[in-house]
Amino acid sequence: MIDVKNLVKRYGDHVAVDNLTFHVEKGQIYGFLGANGAGKSTTMNMMTGYLSPTGGQIVINGHDITEEPEEAKKSIGYLPEIPPLYMDMTVLEYLDFCSELKKLPKASREDEVDRVIAMVHIEDVANRLIKNLSKGYRQRVGLAQAILGMPPVIILDEPSVGLDPRQIIEIREIIRSLGQEHTVILSSHIMQEVSAVCDHVLIIAKGKLVATGSPAELAKMLAGDNTYRMTIKGAQDTIEAALNKIPEVKSVSFSSSEEEGCLSVLVKAEDTKDIREDMFMELAAVRCPVMQMSHESASLEDIFLELTEGKTASDMGSAAEASEEETSDASEETSEEESEEASEKEEE
Repeated sequence: MIDVKNLVKRYGDHVAVDNLTFHVEKGQIYGFLGANGAGKSTTMNMMTGYLSPTGGQIVINGHDITEEPEEAKKSIGYLPEIPPLYMDMTVLEYLDFCSELKKLPKASREDEVDRVIAMVHIEDVANRLIKNLSKGYRQRVGLAQAILGMPPVIILDEPSVGLDPRQIIEIREIIRSLGQEHTVILSSHIMQEVSAVCDHVLIIAKGKLVATGSPAELAKMLAGDNTYRMTIKGAQDTIEAALNKIPEVKSVSFSSSEEEGCLSVLVKAEDTKDIREDMFMELAAVRCPVMQMSHESASLEDIFLELTEGKTASDMGSAAEASEEETSDASEETSEEESEEASEKEEE
């Protein structure tokens, strides 16, 4: 459906997109992820024909975006982060105007407008001025113009940004329904949204593709280690010796537990097999009962941070906690200094 080959975009000496190549299959929902400045929006603008590439090729539904721009653009419905709305039009007037711009057959325009209005659930506001609509409804109107004419490819740039939780859920449901008849490319900074909606994920960093695959495939690729969190009753030395008998165990770390006589244990093991049964048997042999055990896998947020910044969500959390502690310590020191100064003034 979409082939991007050796795509390059330069602005002077700055390379925004660097020899980017990927393929998008028909009838799938793709998450397109990248940190700010990674080249994500630039790539999407080239795919939709808003920008010309410095080099490379983009083929949309069999049409080269450079050589056959009109035919290629007919295959695309695009919702930018800020929807291109005319605020002084009603919803019906705007969608009818968009249907003319897309050169839809006159005989079917009215039915097509009614179809997309029903699809994104904006029947109640169809005769209202767009400037009087909430942000959530404006986003839906923008989505309606994107899917007018049933283009085979729908590109959505941050479709749920600024929406409340209920509106986000509704937009996600609409995107899922679009995936039944269209190929959808979804750009979002909300990792839960990508995990919940997308079949495949493309991650770019510094203009280059760094990973592609389903969320599960990327998690497996990144994990490298199996991580197990346990609450175990017993002495630390005994627990550590028992766990280290298992060949796949790479590291064992301990922390205090709220349960009396127990320790919280974090085990990292090679990603070769599930060793929960092995650990249970070794600990049972030394009479150290396992009170709780969980097997963790990398989240999409961990994957994104690892591939784009070399950090994980837990690293970021630790850094945030450290920053909070430093801020707290600094505040306490400042408070103590102010108190001492106040005391000296009173004595004077």
